[in-house]
Amino acid sequence: MTDAELIYLAKAVSRVLGWVYFLCWSLSFYPQPLLNWKRKSTQGLAIDFPTSNVLGFFAYTVSTAAFLYSPTIRSQYAQRHPAAPEPTVRFNDFLFALHGCLLCIVTYSQFWPRIWGFKVGARQKASRPILGIFWGSILGVLITILVVAIKGKDNGNDSSGWAWIEVIYAISYVKLVVTVVKYMPQVYVNYKRKSTVGWSIGQILLDFSGGIFSMAQLMIDSSLQADWSGLTGNPVKLGLSNVSIFFDIIFITQHYILYRAPKTAIEDDEEWQEQQGLLAQSHS
Repeated sequence: MTDAELIYLAKAVSRVLGWVYFLCWSLSFYPQPLLNWKRKSTQGLAIDFPTSNVLGFFAYTVSTAAFLYSPTIRSQYAQRHPAAPEPTVRFNDFLFALHGCLLCIVTYSQFWPRIWGFKVGARQKASRPILGIFWGSILGVLITILVVAIKGKDNGNDSSGWAWIEVIYAISYVKLVVTVVKYMPQVYVNYKRKSTVGWSIGQILLDFSGGIFSMAQLMIDSSLQADWSGLTGNPVKLGLSNVSIFFDIIFITQHYILYRAPKTAIEDDEEWQEQQGLLAQSHS
């Protein structure tokens, strides 16, 4: 097989991997809201998780759209990465982000009894740390915009200084920060309840598969460009895969090994069903 044929094959594999991980991650948004619908309850699910997800996937949608469709951002990216001027963001990344954002809004809305009529614990409210991260992230992006507007060369269009691509990177890091934080309350809730009842393992298995395929695609794309800056140039996609895989392994361990036989009474255990997790301990 010639080099040209190998490159063609690698590009084809990359495209396939992209759509496979897109399907896995996209489908992973459905098991949790469907489980809530089946149980007519959100108890067992830490509200910090969907609260964080709404912010994270909105940020991810904006950042992927910018890398795909903004001439300014694409030009500045190319100037900073001359050896690999094409961003490794793909259309399926944007489609996944937009779809995920909409489904996260649906899951979050299930905590509003007036909309769905589900059973929601009286204490199921977003914790102060999560709200701090939520508004702090927005403030950080606004500060970045202000800095670029004031200190940027050529009104932020010169990539050699503060440029508009900094704003997109700031938005991208919001998604990364959210991904690191959002799983922690749920891990703790499962630990304290000694059960994963109310938390869908289906979404975790799909998320785990998507993370593996996403990482594989990113490595192939960077290899094709003969420049591994494709990895560092797309830190959110790299970070998402690693962080998600790490927490998915924890959830899989909790579900299949540690808490295989949950207490049947756990469904009516108001105290832990309403527990907000590790981050909510600041209330006490």
